[in-house]
Amino acid sequence: GINAEYGTMAGSDKGQGINLKYLSLVVLTFQNATLILSIRYTRTLPGDMYLATTAVVLAELLKMLACFAVIFREKGSLSGLIEHVHYYTVIQWKDAVKISVPAILYVIQNNLQYVAISNLEAAVFQVTYQLKIMTTAIFSVFLLRKELIKTQWIALCLLFVGVSMVQLSQNGTKSSAISDVEQNPLVGLIAVLASCCSSGFAGVYFEKLLKGSDISLWMRNIHLAGYGVIFGLFGVYWNDGTAVAEKGFLFGYNGWVWWVVLMQAFGGLLVAVVVKYADNILKGFATSLAIIVSCVFSVFIWGFVITLQFSAGTALVLGAVYMYSLPKPQTKILPS
Repeated sequence: GINAEYGTMAGSDKGQGINLKYLSLVVLTFQNATLILSIRYTRTLPGDMYLATTAVVLAELLKMLACFAVIFREKGSLSGLIEHVHYYTVIQWKDAVKISVPAILYVIQNNLQYVAISNLEAAVFQVTYQLKIMTTAIFSVFLLRKELIKTQWIALCLLFVGVSMVQLSQNGTKSSAISDVEQNPLVGLIAVLASCCSSGFAGVYFEKLLKGSDISLWMRNIHLAGYGVIFGLFGVYWNDGTAVAEKGFLFGYNGWVWWVVLMQAFGGLLVAVVVKYADNILKGFATSLAIIVSCVFSVFIWGFVITLQFSAGTALVLGAVYMYSLPKPQTKILPS
């Protein structure tokens, strides 16, 4: 989903802060694990397969409508909403145009995610997708001139080794789940790697744009989702134009597919709101929990076989995620 990581909400007292912290942990873990497992489930069901490109467009459309609703409630009138959107889209058009870059990348990333999850076990995808930490770090160093400390570089190396072990552990192992869907792990791996690069660059570019911008979370998401619908529809036409013309836009949709669309649309917004209460360690912890949940469910639903190499690789990735999210040591200035 879209990593809209910047909510603006009023702070709270400490007791409430701790509760919100745990609530954000639950929300982040639930979103991380459930979305991947749900997509995997819908991509392995027998019968008519829905078109992933249409699901991406519908999720963006719902997200945009939800943000319009929030601003409408804030402004209290339709004219207030129109004025607000007009100001940030037409008057401040330069900012609105700049958002198109991460928006295109997010559409590509979301489509690639479907390709990857269709070709990889949910647990393998979850672990491999953590390489986005690495791509984000590399782009941050080059584009934002951020400095990484030694433990973070070590964490990135461990992350790479862990993901490689998990990928190699999949060679020759077959899931015992019977599925009509043909899987190509190499295609899945390429899709994850491309998705991680797209995610890393988009996230860093987005952060660069946010510096010195006064636009609200909801308005920013209207722009992202608006572009998302336009570029997403182009993707539908390009990739599945004939299929849509023959079978219809909503071909193969059922309750589960709509659940995935809703999760993609509102889960991302929910995360954007709670992420303010989660520090990096909590986010890392939520990621780790989500990986463990995915592994457990993959075993029970699809008969995924957890090998020693997969476990060792996953342990390295979990350790790396934790290490990378540790706070930087404060440098003390000694009195002269």
